[in-house]
Amino acid sequence: MSDFIFKISPNVVLGSYSINRLGQYLLEWGTRFMIIMDPILNEVNLSDKITKTLDDRKIGYFIFNEITDGSNTKNIQRALSLAKEGHIQGIIGIGGTKAMNISRTVSALYNEVHDLYTFVDGATPITNPLPCICIPTTYRTPYIFTTEIPVIDSRSTEIKLLKIQNSVCKLLLIDTNMMVTLTENQKATLSIEILCMAIEAYISQKANFFSDMFVEKGLELLSFAMNGATSLDITTPEEELLSQAGCLISLAASCSSLGLSSLLALSINSKYRLNKSLVTAILLPYAMEDVAKYKSAKLEKLAHTMKIIPDNVEHEEAITSFIEYVRQYMAKANLPTRLKDLQLTIEQLSLCVENISKIDIFSKLPRSMSTDDLFDFIKLAY
Repeated sequence: MSDFIFKISPNVVLGSYSINRLGQYLLEWGTRFMIIMDPILNEVNLSDKITKTLDDRKIGYFIFNEITDGSNTKNIQRALSLAKEGHIQGIIGIGGTKAMNISRTVSALYNEVHDLYTFVDGATPITNPLPCICIPTTYRTPYIFTTEIPVIDSRSTEIKLLKIQNSVCKLLLIDTNMMVTLTENQKATLSIEILCMAIEAYISQKANFFSDMFVEKGLELLSFAMNGATSLDITTPEEELLSQAGCLISLAASCSSLGLSSLLALSINSKYRLNKSLVTAILLPYAMEDVAKYKSAKLEKLAHTMKIIPDNVEHEEAITSFIEYVRQYMAKANLPTRLKDLQLTIEQLSLCVENISKIDIFSKLPRSMSTDDLFDFIKLAY
């Protein structure tokens, strides 16, 4: 076994009303910031919670919320240009994955002199990044703890993994009160996506004792959120359980690796702007059936970790019950179960297969796969 070396970044603050302390934290890095915000926060009056804590401490800021098309390079270029014109001292990213991705990219490239596409095509930034503070409004942040950012190349609509410096994000502030915009349907898809991330991190070639520990504890918390606690001693609200589970499993994925379903969902999202969590949820049962062929013991262990099957149910029966549990959970949430339900054609999906075969994570999948294997998998889920 190779040496295990671990350094966590960013610092994590997780708790109700932690957003009210944002101004206090920001003073460590400056007094003038750019806020990159999901536009939906204005519609539900959540943006005032952020700006009030800055106003109270006389912290200057301006808001960029032109991110409706996602974290594509055109949006990133616009945000980066405004950041440089504003002579800011840091970035605050608030929203879902697209806001997090744009915020970290602007922070990483703020002091660079080369064109954005130099880095999209594989170069690594070498200057000091601006401090970035991330405030997610969903339960998972799969890339926050890594030195990679998934961005959409506007030239081709393909997903690329942008390499960045260490410690771009200085603070990850998770406040469950910032997640009130999520519908029950969105909570269900996010829960399945978190479960998918956990399984992928657990079976990856890069999995280690540390990532396994985070997966197992994260799935225990996720089970309480999805199924209710078996003991009256567990009184933690569902939103907090989901936030804790998502944080731990995001950290596990950064110590290990994401896998096939997450990669395909990223590619489909970049090409056709379909909800990434929903696509992941559709793919997960088929991915589990594939995993059962070569990592059955690990899949069985996770089923018992989540306590969704009796202790005396083992081996093939346990795995079958685990997969059926996921399908029943999706059925109760009225989620689609096939990719064709998203109005996609098999020809469109073949382009997504070609895209992910070029991504570095593809080489870290738990088993070797060719593009033909990927296409066969897509056909099963179609």
